[in-house]
Amino acid sequence: MTPESHSIDWGSKTIEFSLHRADRKRVAIEVNPDLSVLVRAPASADLQPVLAVVRKKAKWILKQQRYFEQFLPRSPERTYVSGESHLYMGRHYRLKVHAVDDEPRVRLHGGYIHIYCADPADRASKHELVENWYRDHAAPVFSQRLAQCLDHRVFRKLSSPQVQIRKMKRRWGSCTRAGRVLLNLDLIRAPRRCIDYVVTHELCHLLVPEHTPEFFRLLRKVMPDWESRKTELEARLA
Repeated sequence: MTPESHSIDWGSKTIEFSLHRADRKRVAIEVNPDLSVLVRAPASADLQPVLAVVRKKAKWILKQQRYFEQFLPRSPERTYVSGESHLYMGRHYRLKVHAVDDEPRVRLHGGYIHIYCADPADRASKHELVENWYRDHAAPVFSQRLAQCLDHRVFRKLSSPQVQIRKMKRRWGSCTRAGRVLLNLDLIRAPRRCIDYVVTHELCHLLVPEHTPEFFRLLRKVMPDWESRKTELEARLA
C-alpha cells in the first residue's frame, strides 16, 4: 500500500509521520536517525485509533528525536565576515562589513549585503543586525505572499489570517486554530515560489487540520507542483 502522510499536534509541537499499512495486528512506531517517524498499522485500521496511539507515544517520539538530533551534521557557523555568502529571497549575496561610528545598520545595495557596525570583529552584534534585517524584510514579504495565496478561490471563505514570524528548528510553518499562520524567519532566504508553498500548505491546514489524504488532495488542487517546491526548499536551505 502507498504510505500516507499524517501529523498530530502535541502541546506546542507537531509530529509528522508516515503511515504504512500492512498485514499485521498492532500499531508500531519507529523514530529514525534522520528524525522521521514511521508508523506501521494493520491494513484495516481506522485512522483515528492510529492517531490516538501516536498521541499516547508523543512524549517518547519527541525524546527519541532529541536524542538523534545531537548526531545530525551541523551547518558551519556563520562568521559574518566580508565575502561570506548569505541568501535572501533565493539569491546569494556576499557580505561587506564596514566599521562606522554612527548607527549600526544593514543595507542591500549593489549586489552586496552591507553591514555597518562599530566593531567588525564582534560576531554577535553582526549576527543580531542581520537577523533583525531579515525580520524587517520578512514581515512585508510574507504578508504580501499570504495575500496573493489567499486569492485562490479555495481560500476565499477564510477570514484573513494574521502572520507571525518565528525562528523554528524543524518546521517551515504552522497554523493555529485561531487562524494565525506562523512562518519560519529562515523562509526569507528562500525563493518566492518556496515561500508560497509553505504559505499554501498552512492555508490548507486551516481547512483540513491533519495530514490526511483529503489534505493532500486539497494541496494538489491549489498547487499541483507542491512537491517540487518542497524539494527545492529543502535543498536550498538544508
